[in-house]
Amino acid sequence: MDGDIQHRQIEGGETEDRAEVKKLFIKTYGCQMNVYDSERMAEAMGAEGYVLTDTADEADMVLLNTCHIREKASEKLYSDLGRLRPLKTAKPDLKIGVAGCVAQAEGEEILRRMPLVDLVVGPQSYHRLPAMAKAAEAGEKTVDTDFPAEDKFDHLPERRPATRAPTAFLAVQEGCDKFCAFCVVPYTRGSEVSRPVDRVLREARALVERGVREITLLGQNVNAYHGAAADGVWGLGRLVRDLARIEGLERIRYTTSHPNDMAPDLIAAHAEEPKLMPYLHLPVQSGSDRILKAMARKHSAEHYLRLVERIRAARPDMVLSGDFIVGFPGETEADFEATLALIRAVDYGMAYSFKYSARPGTPAAEKPPVPADVADDRLQRLQALLGAQQKACQQGMVGREVQVLFEKPGREPGQMVGKSDYLHAVHVAAPPEARGRIATVRIAASGPNSLAGQVTSPLW
Repeated sequence: MDGDIQHRQIEGGETEDRAEVKKLFIKTYGCQMNVYDSERMAEAMGAEGYVLTDTADEADMVLLNTCHIREKASEKLYSDLGRLRPLKTAKPDLKIGVAGCVAQAEGEEILRRMPLVDLVVGPQSYHRLPAMAKAAEAGEKTVDTDFPAEDKFDHLPERRPATRAPTAFLAVQEGCDKFCAFCVVPYTRGSEVSRPVDRVLREARALVERGVREITLLGQNVNAYHGAAADGVWGLGRLVRDLARIEGLERIRYTTSHPNDMAPDLIAAHAEEPKLMPYLHLPVQSGSDRILKAMARKHSAEHYLRLVERIRAARPDMVLSGDFIVGFPGETEADFEATLALIRAVDYGMAYSFKYSARPGTPAAEKPPVPADVADDRLQRLQALLGAQQKACQQGMVGREVQVLFEKPGREPGQMVGKSDYLHAVHVAAPPEARGRIATVRIAASGPNSLAGQVTSPLW
């Protein structure tokens, strides 16, 4: 679930009562958690008088919220910083900050390599961003990549009541204790921490008051959620059930999950709670037990397949997605064929696949790589299989009725686009006032990346 989310505008705080209005531009790289973090950073800076702008050219502060999961993450950051140099020269008062996982990993090195940067803040410290911005305005460069004892969410401003998009992310868990051999998350995000239940519920209710009808619960390992509550510790299954009682919240999703943390209660929630959508992202990475062991995944291919069986027994129409790495050090053709066999057995609705890229500091980084041409060939073969499965899944929706939450206008006049229960993009003929409403849609056609249909029920 990688890739840049370019120039994303996110709501900040209200500033009409302030004499000075400053403009903030945020570029968000990577995962949904970074999108959520950018929203919260924008809200924190909004309380200090900043409003968001779509372009760096008119900004008083530029924040690059980085991701460190994929190859060349640092190079991408330094390339973007290089492109900002002429703007900084033309606007000496412009403040530039680097946030997120590359900031956490490289810290002071960013300031050393790129003196135009004014502040560097890690993902666990961004509640301190307003103070760092003030220091930058006073000419001081700052770096904060601590894992502070205080909960950053206690120090962020309350989310404001202005209306917003009908879907939203809500972080409930951060960090990871799994220490997969290829992954930097435990080093950049820290150990697993779950937000208390009452704070999650309070934030969810505030989002619904702002017009949100679908919430996606986020965590690096979200189904490891263990939130403190007055009556003990809740798992994700119980949290989902309580969220479902919020009037006006119609849909609940969660990502990303680890196979070892799919508790029976969470699986049962998929059978028993209609608001929990029938789409699950459940990464496996490889179908070879030998490679899974080398990856330190702590589960086998058979364990994963039996888990999928239990999930589909609970929710037969479940659409599954996954993550796959090809070319992990030591992967043979037989290992790769085992991965293809697992994919055929599961039959994914969609998936994300990558060539292995060594992340500095991880256990696998020093192992000899698979030859690049071999990894390229395997990736093409893997993606061909996954692409065929995705196409078949979408084609299988033709003739069915699905529930669609409309989010935005489509490319054609009089068209609206939304997401089905199964997370497929669906476009229909509908008026602009359909935004934020749900309707039953009969699917008429499947395209490369979306479905087309006709509304068959009133909007609600």
